[in-house]
Amino acid sequence: MAIMIVVDNPRDWPPELPDVNVVDARTYLTSSEYAQMKHLRVFNLCSTYEYQSLGYYVSLLAAAREHRPLPSVMAIQEMKSTTMLRFISDELDELIQKSLSHIQSDKYTLSIYFGKNVAKRYDRLCNELFKQFEAPLLRAKFVRNDRWILQSVRPVPTDEIPEDHWPAVLLFATDYFDKRRHRVHKREVARYDLAILHNPEESHPPSNERAMKKFVKAAEELGFGVELITKDDFGRIAEFDALFIRETTLVHHHTYRFAQRAAAEGLVVIDDPESILKCSNKVFLAELLDCNNIDKPKTMILHRNNIDELVERIGLPCVIKEPDSSFSRGVFKVETEDDLQKVRELFDKSDLVIAQEFVPTDYDWRIGIIDQKPIYVCKYHMAKKQWKIQVTDDGGKTSYGNVDTIPVKKAPRNVIDTALKIANLIGDGLYGVDLKQYGDRVMVIEVNDNPNIDCGFEDSVLKDDLYDIIMKVFLQRVEQRKEKRKSS
Repeated sequence: MAIMIVVDNPRDWPPELPDVNVVDARTYLTSSEYAQMKHLRVFNLCSTYEYQSLGYYVSLLAAAREHRPLPSVMAIQEMKSTTMLRFISDELDELIQKSLSHIQSDKYTLSIYFGKNVAKRYDRLCNELFKQFEAPLLRAKFVRNDRWILQSVRPVPTDEIPEDHWPAVLLFATDYFDKRRHRVHKREVARYDLAILHNPEESHPPSNERAMKKFVKAAEELGFGVELITKDDFGRIAEFDALFIRETTLVHHHTYRFAQRAAAEGLVVIDDPESILKCSNKVFLAELLDCNNIDKPKTMILHRNNIDELVERIGLPCVIKEPDSSFSRGVFKVETEDDLQKVRELFDKSDLVIAQEFVPTDYDWRIGIIDQKPIYVCKYHMAKKQWKIQVTDDGGKTSYGNVDTIPVKKAPRNVIDTALKIANLIGDGLYGVDLKQYGDRVMVIEVNDNPNIDCGFEDSVLKDDLYDIIMKVFLQRVEQRKEKRKSS
Protein backbone atom coordinates (compact mmCIF):
# COMPACT_ATOMS: atom_id res chain seq x y z
CA MET A 1 0.00 0.00 0.00
CA ALA A 2 1.59 3.26 -1.18
CA ILE A 3 2.06 6.09 1.31
CA MET A 4 1.19 9.69 0.54
CA ILE A 5 1.69 12.74 2.74
CA VAL A 6 -0.71 15.60 2.11
CA VAL A 7 0.37 19.05 3.37
CA ASP A 8 -0.65 22.66 2.88
CA ASN A 9 2.64 23.36 1.12
CA PRO A 10 5.11 20.61 0.04
CA ARG A 11 7.99 22.93 0.92
CA ASP A 12 6.96 22.56 4.58
CA TRP A 13 7.89 18.87 4.53
CA PRO A 14 11.52 17.82 3.98
CA PRO A 15 12.06 15.38 1.09
CA GLU A 16 14.34 12.99 3.00
CA LEU A 17 11.84 10.13 3.39
CA PRO A 18 12.21 7.36 0.75
CA ASP A 19 9.20 5.89 -1.06
CA VAL A 20 6.84 8.54 0.30
CA ASN A 21 4.96 10.86 -2.03
CA VAL A 22 4.29 14.42 -0.83
CA VAL A 23 1.51 16.49 -2.41
CA ASP A 24 -0.28 19.69 -1.51
CA ALA A 25 -3.89 19.50 -0.36
CA ARG A 26 -5.45 21.35 -3.31
CA THR A 27 -3.78 19.07 -5.84
CA TYR A 28 -4.82 15.94 -3.94
CA LEU A 29 -8.42 17.16 -3.79
CA THR A 30 -8.79 18.31 -7.40
CA SER A 31 -6.53 16.10 -9.52
CA SER A 32 -8.23 13.17 -11.22
CA GLU A 33 -4.91 11.31 -11.02
CA TYR A 34 -5.17 11.00 -7.25
CA ALA A 35 -8.90 10.35 -7.27
CA GLN A 36 -8.35 7.21 -9.36
CA MET A 37 -5.44 5.80 -7.35
CA LYS A 38 -5.95 2.53 -5.51
CA HIS A 39 -4.30 1.03 -2.42
CA LEU A 40 -3.21 4.39 -1.05
CA ARG A 41 -2.62 5.38 2.58
CA VAL A 42 -3.04 9.13 3.09
CA PHE A 43 -1.33 10.92 5.98
CA ASN A 44 -3.08 14.24 6.39
CA LEU A 45 -0.59 16.80 7.75
CA CYS A 46 -2.63 19.90 6.97
CA SER A 47 -2.40 22.70 9.50
CA THR A 48 -6.07 22.55 10.47
CA TYR A 49 -8.90 20.04 10.36
CA GLU A 50 -11.66 22.59 10.96
CA TYR A 51 -14.98 21.83 9.30
CA GLN A 52 -14.87 22.53 5.54
CA SER A 53 -11.18 23.45 5.64
CA LEU A 54 -8.75 21.83 3.16
CA GLY A 55 -7.53 19.50 5.90
CA TYR A 56 -11.08 18.38 6.66
CA TYR A 57 -11.80 17.70 2.99
CA VAL A 58 -8.57 15.72 2.55
CA SER A 59 -9.70 13.15 5.13
CA LEU A 60 -13.31 13.25 3.89
CA LEU A 61 -12.46 12.62 0.22
CA ALA A 62 -9.75 10.12 1.09
CA ALA A 63 -12.40 8.04 2.84
CA ALA A 64 -14.68 8.29 -0.22
CA ARG A 65 -11.78 7.13 -2.41
CA GLU A 66 -10.98 4.32 0.05
CA HIS A 67 -7.52 5.78 0.58
CA ARG A 68 -7.45 5.04 4.33
CA PRO A 69 -6.90 8.57 5.71
CA LEU A 70 -5.08 9.27 8.92
CA PRO A 71 -6.66 10.92 10.81
CA SER A 72 -10.14 9.85 9.76
CA VAL A 73 -13.03 12.31 9.81
CA MET A 74 -14.38 10.54 12.89
CA ALA A 75 -11.07 11.04 14.71
CA ILE A 76 -11.13 14.70 13.68
CA GLN A 77 -14.58 15.11 15.20
CA GLU A 78 -13.47 13.40 18.41
CA MET A 79 -10.60 15.87 18.81
CA LYS A 80 -13.22 18.60 19.16
CA SER A 81 -15.44 16.67 21.56
CA THR A 82 -15.13 17.80 25.17
CA THR A 83 -16.90 14.60 26.20
CA MET A 84 -14.29 12.47 24.42
CA LEU A 85 -11.43 14.52 25.89
CA ARG A 86 -12.90 14.07 29.37
CA PHE A 87 -13.33 10.33 28.81
CA ILE A 88 -9.76 9.88 27.62
CA SER A 89 -8.41 12.07 30.41
CA ASP A 90 -10.19 9.85 32.94
CA GLU A 91 -9.11 6.65 31.22
CA LEU A 92 -5.45 7.71 31.13
CA ASP A 93 -5.51 9.52 34.47
CA GLU A 94 -2.87 7.43 36.22
CA LEU A 95 -0.48 7.68 33.26
CA ILE A 96 -1.06 11.44 32.89
CA GLN A 97 -0.37 12.13 36.57
CA LYS A 98 2.78 9.99 36.51
CA SER A 99 4.10 11.44 33.24
CA LEU A 100 3.60 15.08 34.26
CA SER A 101 4.42 14.81 37.96
CA HIS A 102 7.74 16.66 37.54
CA ILE A 103 6.19 19.69 35.79
CA GLN A 104 6.23 22.76 38.04
CA SER A 105 3.79 25.01 36.17
CA ASP A 106 0.02 24.48 35.94
CA LYS A 107 0.00 24.22 32.14
CA TYR A 108 1.90 21.92 29.80
CA THR A 109 1.87 21.34 26.04
CA LEU A 110 3.00 18.00 24.67
CA SER A 111 4.02 17.58 21.01
CA ILE A 112 3.28 14.13 19.60
CA TYR A 113 5.05 13.12 16.39
CA PHE A 114 3.81 9.76 15.03
CA GLY A 115 3.14 8.63 18.61
CA LYS A 116 6.41 9.84 20.11
CA ASN A 117 8.04 12.89 21.66
CA VAL A 118 11.61 14.15 21.44
CA ALA A 119 11.84 13.46 25.19
CA LYS A 120 11.64 9.68 25.62
CA ARG A 121 10.07 9.98 29.09
CA TYR A 122 6.75 10.97 27.42
CA ASP A 123 6.68 8.15 24.86
CA ARG A 124 4.10 6.04 26.67
CA LEU A 125 1.68 8.94 27.13
CA CYS A 126 2.24 10.07 23.53
CA ASN A 127 1.59 6.55 22.28
CA GLU A 128 -1.67 6.25 24.20
CA LEU A 129 -2.96 9.60 22.89
CA PHE A 130 -1.87 8.68 19.37
CA LYS A 131 -3.88 5.46 19.58
CA GLN A 132 -7.00 7.48 20.36
CA PHE A 133 -6.72 10.09 17.60
CA GLU A 134 -3.98 8.71 15.31
CA ALA A 135 -3.24 12.05 13.68
CA PRO A 136 0.44 12.11 12.61
CA LEU A 137 1.32 15.42 14.27
CA LEU A 138 -0.55 16.37 17.43
CA ARG A 139 -0.30 18.90 20.19
CA ALA A 140 -1.96 18.02 23.50
CA LYS A 141 -2.54 20.69 26.13
CA PHE A 142 -2.85 19.81 29.82
CA VAL A 143 -3.93 21.99 32.74
CA ARG A 144 -3.64 21.32 36.45
CA ASN A 145 -6.01 22.27 39.20
CA ASP A 146 -5.88 19.52 41.81
CA ARG A 147 -4.86 17.06 39.09
CA TRP A 148 -3.65 17.20 35.52
CA ILE A 149 -6.41 16.93 32.92
CA LEU A 150 -6.33 16.84 29.14
CA GLN A 151 -7.73 20.17 27.97
CA SER A 152 -7.38 20.01 24.17
CA VAL A 153 -5.84 18.14 21.26
CA ARG A 154 -5.14 19.69 17.88
CA PRO A 155 -2.89 19.09 14.84
CA VAL A 156 0.59 20.63 14.72
CA PRO A 157 1.19 22.65 11.55
CA THR A 158 4.50 21.66 9.98
CA ASP A 159 5.69 25.27 10.07
CA GLU A 160 5.30 25.22 13.87
CA ILE A 161 7.67 22.29 14.37
CA PRO A 162 10.88 23.64 15.95
CA GLU A 163 13.94 23.30 13.73
CA ASP A 164 15.77 21.14 16.26
CA HIS A 165 12.79 18.71 16.36
CA TRP A 166 12.91 17.86 12.65
CA PRO A 167 15.58 15.11 12.83
CA ALA A 168 13.48 13.30 15.44
CA VAL A 169 10.25 13.86 13.48
CA LEU A 170 11.75 12.31 10.36
CA LEU A 171 13.15 9.40 12.36
CA PHE A 172 9.76 8.75 13.99
CA ALA A 173 7.98 9.01 10.62
CA THR A 174 10.41 6.61 8.94
CA ASP A 175 10.02 4.08 11.75
CA TYR A 176 6.22 4.37 11.67
CA PHE A 177 6.00 4.01 7.88
CA ASP A 178 8.29 0.98 7.90
CA LYS A 179 6.12 -0.76 10.48
CA ARG A 180 2.97 0.17 8.60
CA ARG A 181 4.29 -1.24 5.30
CA HIS A 182 5.19 -4.50 7.02
CA ARG A 183 1.76 -4.69 8.67
CA VAL A 184 -0.33 -4.11 5.55
CA HIS A 185 1.84 -6.29 3.31
CA LYS A 186 0.23 -9.42 4.73
CA ARG A 187 -3.27 -8.14 3.85
CA GLU A 188 -2.76 -6.24 0.62
CA VAL A 189 -3.65 -9.21 -1.62
CA ALA A 190 -6.98 -9.70 0.17
CA ARG A 191 -10.27 -8.44 -1.22
CA TYR A 192 -11.35 -6.97 2.10
CA ASP A 193 -9.85 -6.38 5.53
CA LEU A 194 -11.41 -7.73 8.73
CA ALA A 195 -10.35 -6.76 12.23
CA ILE A 196 -11.22 -9.06 15.13
CA LEU A 197 -11.13 -7.24 18.46
CA HIS A 198 -10.06 -9.48 21.32
CA ASN A 199 -8.39 -9.30 24.71
CA PRO A 200 -5.64 -11.92 25.17
CA GLU A 201 -5.76 -11.33 28.94
CA GLU A 202 -9.53 -11.85 29.35
CA SER A 203 -10.22 -14.72 31.73
CA HIS A 204 -13.59 -15.70 30.19
CA PRO A 205 -13.60 -14.44 26.57
CA PRO A 206 -16.56 -15.01 24.23
CA SER A 207 -14.46 -17.37 22.10
CA ASN A 208 -11.61 -19.65 23.12
CA GLU A 209 -8.30 -19.74 21.27
CA ARG A 210 -9.27 -22.64 19.00
CA ALA A 211 -12.49 -20.87 18.00
CA MET A 212 -10.57 -17.69 17.21
CA LYS A 213 -8.30 -19.64 14.86
CA LYS A 214 -11.35 -21.10 13.14
CA PHE A 215 -12.86 -17.65 12.66
CA VAL A 216 -9.60 -16.46 11.09
CA LYS A 217 -9.41 -19.48 8.79
CA ALA A 218 -13.04 -19.13 7.68
CA ALA A 219 -12.58 -15.43 6.93
CA GLU A 220 -9.34 -15.95 5.00
CA GLU A 221 -10.93 -18.65 2.87
CA LEU A 222 -13.56 -16.09 1.83
CA GLY A 223 -10.90 -13.61 0.77
CA PHE A 224 -10.58 -11.48 3.90
CA GLY A 225 -7.27 -10.25 5.18
CA VAL A 226 -7.63 -10.80 8.93
CA GLU A 227 -5.89 -9.09 11.82
CA LEU A 228 -6.46 -9.72 15.51
CA ILE A 229 -6.48 -6.32 17.19
CA THR A 230 -6.68 -5.12 20.79
CA LYS A 231 -7.87 -1.96 22.50
CA ASP A 232 -4.51 -0.38 21.61
CA ASP A 233 -5.57 -0.31 17.95
CA PHE A 234 -8.48 2.09 18.38
CA GLY A 235 -7.02 4.69 16.03
CA ARG A 236 -6.59 2.13 13.23
CA ILE A 237 -10.24 1.17 12.78
CA ALA A 238 -10.59 3.10 9.51
CA GLU A 239 -8.01 0.76 7.91
CA PHE A 240 -10.52 -2.08 7.80
CA ASP A 241 -13.75 -2.96 6.02
CA ALA A 242 -15.29 -4.85 8.92
CA LEU A 243 -14.95 -5.28 12.67
CA PHE A 244 -15.86 -8.42 14.61
CA ILE A 245 -15.88 -7.92 18.39
CA ARG A 246 -14.82 -11.04 20.25
CA GLU A 247 -14.29 -9.40 23.62
CA THR A 248 -16.92 -9.06 26.33
CA THR A 249 -18.86 -5.88 25.57
CA LEU A 250 -20.05 -3.17 27.94
CA VAL A 251 -21.41 0.31 27.31
CA HIS A 252 -18.90 2.17 29.48
CA HIS A 253 -16.02 0.35 27.88
CA HIS A 254 -13.63 0.53 24.95
CA THR A 255 -15.61 -2.22 23.15
CA TYR A 256 -18.57 0.14 22.80
CA ARG A 257 -16.31 2.95 21.56
CA PHE A 258 -14.80 0.57 19.01
CA ALA A 259 -18.28 -0.31 17.76
CA GLN A 260 -19.29 3.35 17.60
CA ARG A 261 -16.15 4.39 15.72
CA ALA A 262 -16.42 1.45 13.30
CA ALA A 263 -20.07 2.21 12.52
CA ALA A 264 -19.29 5.90 12.01
CA GLU A 265 -16.43 4.99 9.66
CA GLY A 266 -18.78 2.89 7.54
CA LEU A 267 -17.46 -0.54 8.54
CA VAL A 268 -19.61 -3.61 8.87
CA VAL A 269 -19.52 -4.19 12.62
CA ILE A 270 -20.75 -7.02 14.81
CA ASP A 271 -21.65 -6.24 17.51
CA ASP A 272 -23.04 -2.93 16.37
CA PRO A 273 -23.30 -0.18 19.00
CA GLU A 274 -27.10 -0.22 19.10
CA SER A 275 -27.14 -3.94 19.85
CA ILE A 276 -24.58 -3.48 22.62
CA LEU A 277 -26.62 -0.66 24.10
CA LYS A 278 -29.88 -2.62 24.03
CA CYS A 279 -28.59 -6.02 25.12
CA SER A 280 -26.38 -4.67 27.89
CA ASN A 281 -29.31 -3.33 29.88
CA LYS A 282 -31.83 -5.62 31.54
CA VAL A 283 -34.21 -2.73 32.20
CA PHE A 284 -34.53 -2.08 28.47
CA LEU A 285 -35.04 -5.78 27.78
CA ALA A 286 -37.77 -6.08 30.41
CA GLU A 287 -39.67 -3.18 28.85
CA LEU A 288 -39.18 -4.56 25.33
CA LEU A 289 -40.60 -7.92 26.35
CA ASP A 290 -43.59 -6.29 28.03
CA CYS A 291 -44.38 -4.05 25.07
CA ASN A 292 -44.33 -6.98 22.66
CA ASN A 293 -46.19 -9.51 24.80
CA ILE A 294 -43.29 -11.94 24.99
CA ASP A 295 -43.36 -14.24 28.00
CA LYS A 296 -40.75 -13.87 30.71
CA PRO A 297 -40.48 -14.68 34.43
CA LYS A 298 -42.52 -12.33 36.63
CA THR A 299 -40.41 -9.19 36.61
CA MET A 300 -40.21 -5.99 38.62
CA ILE A 301 -38.05 -2.94 38.00
CA LEU A 302 -36.74 -1.98 41.43
CA HIS A 303 -35.77 1.46 42.72
CA ARG A 304 -35.20 2.92 46.15
CA ASN A 305 -38.88 3.79 46.63
CA ASN A 306 -40.47 0.45 45.77
CA ILE A 307 -38.04 -2.15 47.13
CA ASP A 308 -40.35 -2.79 50.09
CA GLU A 309 -42.96 -4.11 47.62
CA LEU A 310 -40.62 -6.80 46.29
CA VAL A 311 -41.69 -9.65 48.57
CA GLU A 312 -45.40 -9.06 47.97
CA ARG A 313 -45.15 -8.62 44.18
CA ILE A 314 -42.47 -11.16 43.24
CA GLY A 315 -42.14 -13.38 46.30
CA LEU A 316 -39.11 -15.18 47.71
CA PRO A 317 -36.81 -16.58 46.61
CA CYS A 318 -36.27 -14.25 43.67
CA VAL A 319 -33.41 -13.39 41.35
CA ILE A 320 -31.74 -9.97 41.31
CA LYS A 321 -29.91 -8.77 38.22
CA GLU A 322 -27.70 -5.76 37.81
CA PRO A 323 -28.79 -3.90 34.65
CA ASP A 324 -25.55 -4.63 32.76
CA SER A 325 -24.95 -8.17 34.04
CA SER A 326 -24.15 -10.99 31.62
CA PHE A 327 -23.70 -14.78 31.64
CA SER A 328 -24.61 -15.20 35.35
CA ARG A 329 -22.22 -12.43 36.47
CA GLY A 330 -23.94 -9.71 38.49
CA VAL A 331 -26.84 -12.08 39.20
CA PHE A 332 -27.72 -13.36 42.67
CA LYS A 333 -30.62 -14.92 44.55
CA VAL A 334 -32.51 -13.29 47.40
CA GLU A 335 -33.93 -15.93 49.76
CA THR A 336 -34.82 -13.94 52.89
CA GLU A 337 -35.85 -10.37 53.68
CA ASP A 338 -32.49 -9.90 55.37
CA ASP A 339 -30.87 -10.29 51.93
CA LEU A 340 -32.59 -7.10 50.74
CA GLN A 341 -29.75 -5.03 52.18
CA LYS A 342 -27.51 -6.39 49.44
CA VAL A 343 -30.08 -5.21 46.89
CA ARG A 344 -30.16 -1.71 48.39
CA GLU A 345 -26.40 -1.47 47.95
CA LEU A 346 -26.86 -1.87 44.20
CA PHE A 347 -28.61 1.51 44.03
CA ASP A 348 -25.24 3.14 44.62
CA LYS A 349 -24.31 1.92 41.12
CA SER A 350 -27.65 2.13 39.28
CA ASP A 351 -30.95 3.86 39.96
CA LEU A 352 -32.81 0.81 38.65
CA VAL A 353 -32.34 -2.93 39.25
CA ILE A 354 -34.20 -5.95 37.89
CA ALA A 355 -35.96 -8.48 40.13
CA GLN A 356 -37.44 -11.70 38.70
CA GLU A 357 -39.29 -14.66 40.10
CA PHE A 358 -37.07 -17.68 40.64
CA VAL A 359 -37.87 -20.32 38.02
CA PRO A 360 -35.83 -23.48 38.75
CA THR A 361 -34.91 -25.58 35.69
CA ASP A 362 -32.19 -28.12 34.97
CA TYR A 363 -30.94 -26.09 32.01
CA ASP A 364 -31.43 -22.91 30.00
CA TRP A 365 -31.85 -22.90 26.26
CA ARG A 366 -29.34 -20.82 24.30
CA ILE A 367 -30.30 -20.03 20.71
CA GLY A 368 -27.53 -18.53 18.59
CA ILE A 369 -28.85 -16.16 15.94
CA ILE A 370 -27.24 -14.09 13.19
CA ASP A 371 -28.86 -12.14 10.39
CA GLN A 372 -32.24 -13.06 11.93
CA LYS A 373 -31.65 -16.79 11.46
CA PRO A 374 -30.93 -19.47 14.11
CA ILE A 375 -27.50 -21.09 13.68
CA TYR A 376 -26.98 -23.17 16.82
CA VAL A 377 -28.94 -24.47 19.80
CA CYS A 378 -27.49 -25.40 23.18
CA LYS A 379 -28.74 -26.61 26.51
CA TYR A 380 -26.69 -24.87 29.20
CA HIS A 381 -27.06 -27.05 32.29
CA MET A 382 -26.75 -25.58 35.75
CA ALA A 383 -23.39 -25.86 37.50
CA LYS A 384 -23.22 -28.81 39.89
CA LYS A 385 -25.48 -28.27 42.92
CA GLN A 386 -26.13 -24.68 41.78
CA TRP A 387 -29.03 -22.74 40.31
CA LYS A 388 -26.89 -20.89 37.74
CA ILE A 389 -24.98 -22.11 34.71
CA GLN A 390 -21.79 -20.38 35.86
CA VAL A 391 -20.54 -19.90 39.43
CA THR A 392 -17.34 -18.27 40.69
CA ASP A 393 -16.23 -19.11 44.21
CA ASP A 394 -14.48 -16.82 46.70
CA GLY A 395 -11.10 -17.97 45.39
CA GLY A 396 -11.94 -16.84 41.85
CA LYS A 397 -12.41 -20.36 40.46
CA THR A 398 -15.30 -20.57 37.97
CA SER A 399 -17.41 -23.70 37.50
CA TYR A 400 -19.76 -24.35 34.58
CA GLY A 401 -22.55 -26.76 33.93
CA ASN A 402 -22.45 -29.17 31.00
CA VAL A 403 -23.31 -27.98 27.49
CA ASP A 404 -25.39 -30.07 25.08
CA THR A 405 -25.53 -28.81 21.50
CA ILE A 406 -28.32 -30.08 19.24
CA PRO A 407 -29.31 -29.43 15.61
CA VAL A 408 -31.57 -26.42 15.14
CA LYS A 409 -34.22 -28.60 13.51
CA LYS A 410 -34.47 -30.78 16.63
CA ALA A 411 -35.12 -27.89 19.02
CA PRO A 412 -38.71 -27.20 20.09
CA ARG A 413 -40.34 -24.91 17.52
CA ASN A 414 -41.82 -22.60 20.15
CA VAL A 415 -38.36 -22.10 21.70
CA ILE A 416 -36.87 -21.12 18.32
CA ASP A 417 -39.80 -18.86 17.43
CA THR A 418 -39.67 -17.03 20.76
CA ALA A 419 -35.93 -16.52 20.46
CA LEU A 420 -36.29 -15.13 16.93
CA LYS A 421 -39.12 -12.83 17.95
CA ILE A 422 -37.11 -11.05 20.64
CA ALA A 423 -33.78 -11.10 18.74
CA ASN A 424 -35.37 -9.54 15.66
CA LEU A 425 -36.63 -6.68 17.82
CA ILE A 426 -33.01 -5.95 18.75
CA GLY A 427 -31.55 -6.04 15.23
CA ASP A 428 -29.85 -8.34 12.73
CA GLY A 429 -26.53 -8.91 14.52
CA LEU A 430 -25.11 -11.91 16.33
CA TYR A 431 -27.14 -12.75 19.45
CA GLY A 432 -27.46 -15.49 22.02
CA VAL A 433 -31.00 -15.70 23.39
CA ASP A 434 -31.41 -17.45 26.74
CA LEU A 435 -34.78 -19.01 27.54
CA LYS A 436 -36.37 -21.25 30.14
CA GLN A 437 -38.92 -23.91 29.30
CA TYR A 438 -41.19 -24.54 32.26
CA GLY A 439 -44.08 -26.84 31.44
CA ASP A 440 -45.84 -25.31 28.43
CA ARG A 441 -44.27 -21.91 29.00
CA VAL A 442 -41.24 -20.61 27.11
CA MET A 443 -39.80 -17.56 28.86
CA VAL A 444 -37.06 -15.22 27.67
CA ILE A 445 -34.34 -14.71 30.27
CA GLU A 446 -31.98 -12.41 28.37
CA VAL A 447 -30.48 -11.54 25.00
CA ASN A 448 -26.69 -11.44 24.71
CA ASP A 449 -25.10 -9.33 21.98
CA ASN A 450 -21.74 -11.08 22.34
CA PRO A 451 -22.63 -14.74 22.77
CA ASN A 452 -20.12 -17.45 23.51
CA ILE A 453 -18.90 -19.40 20.51
CA ASP A 454 -16.28 -21.81 21.80
CA CYS A 455 -14.66 -24.62 19.91
CA GLY A 456 -15.96 -27.91 21.28
CA PHE A 457 -19.24 -26.50 22.55
CA GLU A 458 -21.46 -24.23 20.43
CA ASP A 459 -19.86 -25.64 17.25
CA SER A 460 -20.37 -29.30 18.20
CA VAL A 461 -23.08 -29.83 15.56
CA LEU A 462 -22.02 -27.63 12.63
CA LYS A 463 -18.26 -27.82 13.26
CA ASP A 464 -16.38 -25.49 10.87
CA ASP A 465 -19.61 -24.60 9.06
CA LEU A 466 -20.64 -22.45 12.03
CA TYR A 467 -17.66 -20.15 11.51
CA ASP A 468 -18.26 -20.10 7.75
CA ILE A 469 -21.87 -19.00 8.24
CA ILE A 470 -20.85 -16.04 10.40
CA MET A 471 -18.04 -14.95 8.09
CA LYS A 472 -20.32 -15.20 5.05
CA VAL A 473 -22.63 -12.67 6.72
CA PHE A 474 -19.67 -10.31 6.99
CA LEU A 475 -18.75 -10.86 3.35
CA GLN A 476 -22.29 -10.32 2.12
CA ARG A 477 -22.65 -7.08 4.08
CA VAL A 478 -19.27 -5.71 3.01
CA GLU A 479 -20.08 -6.40 -0.65
CA GLN A 480 -23.52 -4.82 -0.28
CA ARG A 481 -21.95 -1.65 1.13
CA LYS A 482 -19.39 -1.54 -1.67
CA GLU A 483 -22.11 -1.87 -4.27
CA LYS A 484 -24.20 0.79 -2.59
CA ARG A 485 -21.29 3.22 -2.66
CA LYS A 486 -20.67 2.56 -6.35
CA SER A 487 -24.29 3.16 -7.28
CA SER A 488 -24.73 6.32 -5.16
